[in-house]
Amino acid sequence: MISLFQRKRVPPATGAPPTLTEPPKGLMRPASAASLLATPRRQKLLEHIWQRTSLSRRQFATLYLAPLERYVELVQQFPASESHHHAYPGGMLDHGLEIVAYALKLRQSHLLPAGATPEAQAAQAEAWTAGTAYAALLHDIGKIAVDLHVEYVDGTVWHPWHGPLRRPYRFRYRTDCEYRLHSAAAGLLYARLLDPGIFDWLSGYPDVWAALLYVLAGQYEHAGTLGELVVQADRASVAQELGGDPGKALAAPRHALQRKLLDGLRFLLKEEFKLNQPQASDGWLTQDALWLVSKTVSDKLRAHLLSQGIDGIPSNNTAVFNVLQDHGIVLATPDGKAIWKATVTSDAGWSHSFTFLKLSPAAIWEHADRPASFAGRVLVDQEEQEETVPQTPVEPEAHRVEHAAAAPAVMPAAPMTADNDVAALLDLLDVTPTPSTLPIASEPEVGTDVGVEADPVSMPATALSATAIHTAAQERAEPSGTHFMAWLRQGIQTRKLIINDAKALVHTVDGTTYLVSPGVFQRYAQEHLLVAALAKPEKLEGWQWVQKRFEKLGLHRKQASGLNIWTCEVTGPRKSRRLHGYLLTDPQTLFQEVPPNNPHLRLADETAKRENSALGGRNDDQE
Repeated sequence: MISLFQRKRVPPATGAPPTLTEPPKGLMRPASAASLLATPRRQKLLEHIWQRTSLSRRQFATLYLAPLERYVELVQQFPASESHHHAYPGGMLDHGLEIVAYALKLRQSHLLPAGATPEAQAAQAEAWTAGTAYAALLHDIGKIAVDLHVEYVDGTVWHPWHGPLRRPYRFRYRTDCEYRLHSAAAGLLYARLLDPGIFDWLSGYPDVWAALLYVLAGQYEHAGTLGELVVQADRASVAQELGGDPGKALAAPRHALQRKLLDGLRFLLKEEFKLNQPQASDGWLTQDALWLVSKTVSDKLRAHLLSQGIDGIPSNNTAVFNVLQDHGIVLATPDGKAIWKATVTSDAGWSHSFTFLKLSPAAIWEHADRPASFAGRVLVDQEEQEETVPQTPVEPEAHRVEHAAAAPAVMPAAPMTADNDVAALLDLLDVTPTPSTLPIASEPEVGTDVGVEADPVSMPATALSATAIHTAAQERAEPSGTHFMAWLRQGIQTRKLIINDAKALVHTVDGTTYLVSPGVFQRYAQEHLLVAALAKPEKLEGWQWVQKRFEKLGLHRKQASGLNIWTCEVTGPRKSRRLHGYLLTDPQTLFQEVPPNNPHLRLADETAKRENSALGGRNDDQE
C-alpha cells in the first residue's frame, strides 16, 4: 500500500498539449466545474441564484459560487435518482441548481428568524439566505456516498471523501442501499463543500446555524422554516421535472415520466389488480402479452399516482391512453391506436369482449417473477370496429350553472424544448407560469405564482378532526363529506396538497381557508374511484357528488345573497385572473395555526360578486 503513495508523478510532455481521447466504452470522463456549468440552462440558473442575493459578484463568488463549483466537481454526471426524478446523466447537478433557485425564491417571502425584531431580521438576512441555499444544495449530497457504486477502469472504488474524480469512471446503483440513508450520510461530505470561513461566519448566527445542521442531519422536523423551504423547493423541482412533456428535447423528463407510469403499473399489478380470473378480472396474461382492461387501468393508475402526490395526471381517459402510448408503455394496434378490442374465453367456457391496453410482459416483470399464463384464450376481434374509449361524461346542464365561469379553461400542454424548459422554471420563479408548466389534468390553475406554502401545522383538535387518519385507512373508508375533509387535512399535512401556490387547490384568504372549485372536488373524485359509482344513481358527476356532500356539512361561509361560491382576484406582476371557490367558516377546520393570507389573492368586490351571482344563483337555489 505504501508504494501507492510513493509513486513519482510523470512530468507532462513538452510541446503541443495532448489531445483528449475518448474514454473506454462504458466509462465517463470527469469534467471541470466550469465546463459542466457552461450550458445556457445552468448559466441562467446561476444568474437567477445571484439575483436572489444582495451581494456583489465578488462576494457571490466566495459565498455561493465556490461551494456550487465544489458540488459540481463531486456530482459530475451522476443522476439524482435511478428511476424517479432527474434520472439521467447530470440530473443531480440540474436538481441541485433548481432546488437552490426555488428555495431562494421562496425564502424572499419569509422574514427570518420569525418573531425577531425587524432590526435583527435585517442583520441576519444574508446569513439566512445563504443558509437556505446551502441546505437546499446539500440535502441530497449523501446519495453519491451511499446509493452509488463508483469505480475507475482498473476496478478501484471511488468514494466522494477521496475528492473529485480524476480519471474515467463508471457507476451503478447499489441494490442493497437503504431508503433515506442518504440523509444521514450528508454529514460525510458537507465539510468538503463549505469551507471553514463559511462555517465560522454562519456559526455566529445561532438560529440559522441550528436549522442548517438539522437539515443536513435529515431532521427536518426540527429545522423550522428552513426545513420547510427545502422541502417545498425539492418538491417544486421534482414536480417540474416529472411533468415534462415527452416532446422535450432533453431525455430526462421523458425517461422519468415513463418510469413513474411503469412503477405505478407494477405496483397495481402486485397489490391490486386481479389477473387471469376465470371470469371477471382486471387483466389477463398470455404467453406474449399482458392485456389490461382499459378503463380499469386508467382509473386506478390515475388514482394511485394522485394519491402519491403526483400532479398533472390527465383527467380524461383518452389522454391517459395517449400518454402511455407516447411513452412506449402500451403497444399500438396495427392502425396505430392504443385501444385493442378482444374477446376473453376461459377453459370453463366463459367468454366476454373488452377494450384492452396491450403491454409487453417484459416491461412489468423480470423473467423469474412473471406469473403463470392464463389458461384460456385472448383473441383480438378481427372485424373492423370503432375504438371504444371510455370518455369523461358531459356535465349535465342543470349542474353546470354555478361553475359556468368558475372553471378556467385548461391550456394544452405545449411541447417542451430545452430552451422553454428553462423559461418554464424561471418564469415560475418570476411569478409567470407559461403554458408548458400547466398540468394536463383539468384542474383550475391560478396562472401566477400566488405565494408559498405556509409552515406545516399539526392536525387541528376540532370535532371534525379528532384524530389523524392514516392514508391506508382513508383509502378504505367510504367517500363522504367528512371523509373529503379528512382527506384534505391529511393531504395538507403530508404535503401531497400544496397551499398558497400557483397550482394549489387550497389557499388562505380573508383570514380563513379558500377551496378552489371544482378542482379540489375533482382531485378527490379522481383519487377515490368509488365516488363515480356513488354519484351515478343521482345522475351527477363524481366531483358534483362530493361538492354536495361537502355543502351539507355546513362548514362554508355563504355570501349575503345566499351564494356558496366566492370569487377571488389573483394578481401578478403582469396579469391577473379570477378563481372561484368556497370559504370555510372556521379556518381551524383544516389548520391549527392559520397561515398568513396569500398576498396575491383577495376577495372580489361586490361587482364581481353580482356577476358571479348571475351565473351561480340557480345552483345555489338547488341545495
